[in-house]
Amino acid sequence: MIILAVIQGVTELFPISSVGHNVIIPKLLQWHLNQAGPAFLPFVVVLHLGTALALLIFFWRDWIDVLRGIFGRGEDVEKNRHLFDLLLVGTLPAVFFGFFFEQVLKSLFASLVLASIMLIVNGIGLYYGERLRKDEGKTLADLGWKQALVVGLAEATALIPGISRSGASMVAGMAYGLKTSEAARYAFLLGFPVILGAGVLEVPKLSAAAIAPGTVPLAILGGLVAAVVAYFSVAFLTRYFRHKEGDALRPFAYYCWALGILGVLGAALRF
Repeated sequence: MIILAVIQGVTELFPISSVGHNVIIPKLLQWHLNQAGPAFLPFVVVLHLGTALALLIFFWRDWIDVLRGIFGRGEDVEKNRHLFDLLLVGTLPAVFFGFFFEQVLKSLFASLVLASIMLIVNGIGLYYGERLRKDEGKTLADLGWKQALVVGLAEATALIPGISRSGASMVAGMAYGLKTSEAARYAFLLGFPVILGAGVLEVPKLSAAAIAPGTVPLAILGGLVAAVVAYFSVAFLTRYFRHKEGDALRPFAYYCWALGILGVLGAALRF
């Protein structure tokens, strides 16, 4: 379970699909996880909340600015309100598709073949995505609500196992001319409400689950591990994207291709 927490903390923020890893890794390594068991749901919920906490802590200044923009306080009110508008519009597609297609999307999570193929597709998107950039040097202040909506639609594709939320958001942002560091910042800021919402929505289900003895301490430990790993992951990625503008996504594309091909081969050998 702790290994899952580490995987969650890394893959949720790296552009390599956390959901894809949660499907592929356990199946390839033949982990005997009882995803229908009473201990699994609380653990997954707390992992997501831990990742969201890491994003909140790392970007706390941005969220303070967002609150100032909402309430019209402090300096740069218009700039902060614009950031709030971008985050609101960018979050709507994931909320819409997650709410109305939840059951359909959940039915895809058990497919090793689908997750592996989509991880390869994710790698293709990362590899060629930077070539879509029309120009360079734009910041979030230059982004309009229509562009934010397109970035949000790209983020929503991560509801399919194997597609990375942060990767899809970054590629869409870079296509509108955002420099790599700004595209990454926007992707991470968009990730907080989406990841937090996914965790909070599962909380009511915990009351219906027969919580096994020892589950709560294990879940809390896993959440803390995921939070710490996620914090260092976003710190590394923020620095990485700030100092590498060209071909920044290609190393992650190579990784996605390798794991995706391995997953397809693993599925073929099983059958």
